[in-house]
Amino acid sequence: MAEETKVRTYEPPEEFARDANVDDASIYEEAEQDYEGFWAERAREMHWFREWDRVLDWDPPEAQWFVGGKLNVAYNCLDYQVEQGRGDKTAILWEGDEPGDSRTFTYSELKSEVERFANVLKGLGVEKGDPVAIYLPMIPELPIAMLACARIGAPHSVVFGAFSADSLRDRINDCVAKVLVTADGGPRGGKVTPLKANADEALEDTPSIESVVVAQRSGEDVDMAEGRDRYWNDLMDEADAECPAEEMDSEDILYILYSSGSTGKPKGIVHTTGGYLTQVKATTKWVLDVKEDDVFWCQADIGWVTGHSYLVYGPLSNGATTVQFEGTPSYPGPDRHWDVIERNGVTIYYSAPTVIRAFMKQGTEPIEKHDLSSLRLLGTVGEPINPRAWEWYHENIGKGRCPIVDTWWQTETGGIMISPLPGLTTTKPGSATRPFPGIFVDIYDEDDNPIEGAGKGNLVITKPWPGMLRTIYKDPERFRKTYWERLGDKYFVEDGAERDEDGYYTITGRIDDVMNVSGHRIGTMEVESALVSHKAVVESAVIGRHDEDKGQAIVAYVILEGDREGSEDLIKELKDQVRKAIGPHARPEEIIFTPDLPKTRSGKIMRRVLRGVAEGEDDLGDVSTLADPSVVDDLKEARS
Repeated sequence: MAEETKVRTYEPPEEFARDANVDDASIYEEAEQDYEGFWAERAREMHWFREWDRVLDWDPPEAQWFVGGKLNVAYNCLDYQVEQGRGDKTAILWEGDEPGDSRTFTYSELKSEVERFANVLKGLGVEKGDPVAIYLPMIPELPIAMLACARIGAPHSVVFGAFSADSLRDRINDCVAKVLVTADGGPRGGKVTPLKANADEALEDTPSIESVVVAQRSGEDVDMAEGRDRYWNDLMDEADAECPAEEMDSEDILYILYSSGSTGKPKGIVHTTGGYLTQVKATTKWVLDVKEDDVFWCQADIGWVTGHSYLVYGPLSNGATTVQFEGTPSYPGPDRHWDVIERNGVTIYYSAPTVIRAFMKQGTEPIEKHDLSSLRLLGTVGEPINPRAWEWYHENIGKGRCPIVDTWWQTETGGIMISPLPGLTTTKPGSATRPFPGIFVDIYDEDDNPIEGAGKGNLVITKPWPGMLRTIYKDPERFRKTYWERLGDKYFVEDGAERDEDGYYTITGRIDDVMNVSGHRIGTMEVESALVSHKAVVESAVIGRHDEDKGQAIVAYVILEGDREGSEDLIKELKDQVRKAIGPHARPEEIIFTPDLPKTRSGKIMRRVLRGVAEGEDDLGDVSTLADPSVVDDLKEARS
């Protein structure tokens, strides 16, 4: 019987393993014995104007990596690649919202655009250390603006294009940006977000902004404030062609990225230069196995950290061809992703479990129209992937021949922390497997004691790592209290995890996503995993609503496969499924069948909306960042 319930494992395909960028398992032991030396070797693969004096200074919670070293991120991503003979190689392959709308930039062309825009920023008074706010759609001007900032040492703060005027205002004011780079509008899924109009509303209360640069994407007429607003193309036409890269200290700020979903004052996560680039370059090369002839597609929006690390900085610092996609998976048809992969010969596809589950719901017909034989590696990011979705991804997208790297990391960590190495690691569906070499994690119990061997508890990072956040911008006390107060010299992740007998880690979800039902602490992720293991369920989201008797009652929102409809019999089946998987204490009080869930454009489920619907609230707050605000009405109707 034990044999039947054993988790299925997948060995790296022999051909893949033979050619993988990492093929020697001794690297784990080497990194453990001398982890500073390990990271120094990774850093030496980059271009430095001056090598560091010390690899690490660690005075918890203050870390400095590659102390005294001088480098420039844009130089590493562009000039150094041209010097390596990649000048004529495609750096960015841009796919617009409408099929057929595309642009490409070679490394030489991208370097030229970046140098010109760096001079534009200088001409607008931006100096080394001056933050620049960027509020753009997914167009090439976005990475160009980021790299231009990096070239002159101006920290960039990219604000996700779906954020409201209020969100933009708060982020500009927090970092005191001197210049805003935006666009007339942002097409996505056949609709246009009025970015310039949103920006104008935000700019009514942003005293630090002196200049606004407007890229023309949608072609709509927009208001242009005389003396403040200038069009991107006009400024570029006037700009000098050459701009030398600033020699930046390893610990100079590269960017500020405000964490999403937080309440109150925005939380500006600060990433610096040398350590961050070392980690994203190394993890792109080792985890995502990027090689010279790869076409690498990280499907994330650059407004989030995944887009920063694995669409822009990681691929370009490795001299890769990176795909930047403006559209959605379902526009103009459900096969849009497969069309992009087939036409461009994409070899590595890095996506989110929520997107994969959406594909599951559509079925395999859209996939069958396209030749996906160019793919050789698949990845997941953003949330834990349930085993059923992993298996579907492996079988239907990878055709059983592509390894899957299930990666765990955060905005705060900067880069991948726990993940298989695809040429080495035997994978288990749903498990992120082992920490990357040179990364040290553990599991602690509720009393903050380490758990020996297999067990379940709170994930903790026990040693500093190169890509780690250095502070919360202008709020070091909040940085200390949020991440370090509980354990002092160890980073408290706020994610739960389970470690099995092989030392593999499975992330069980945010520990603050915990419901208290009659004294039982139950993670939302546990219940969701139990529900989606039923063959009828594609996706679920679970919340706790107030209950006079139990404290909280479990409410599950469930999306069914294909055209299947909900029924009382199915509700009973699902409740029994949870009871069997977790126990009677985790059995949902209420199951609501819904065609969709309230998600931001990055795929994050907005649980406060679900909670509000379950509590019967009429006012569900700001839903402007939802990818489809009409979902709220569907949810209310489904529950009525």
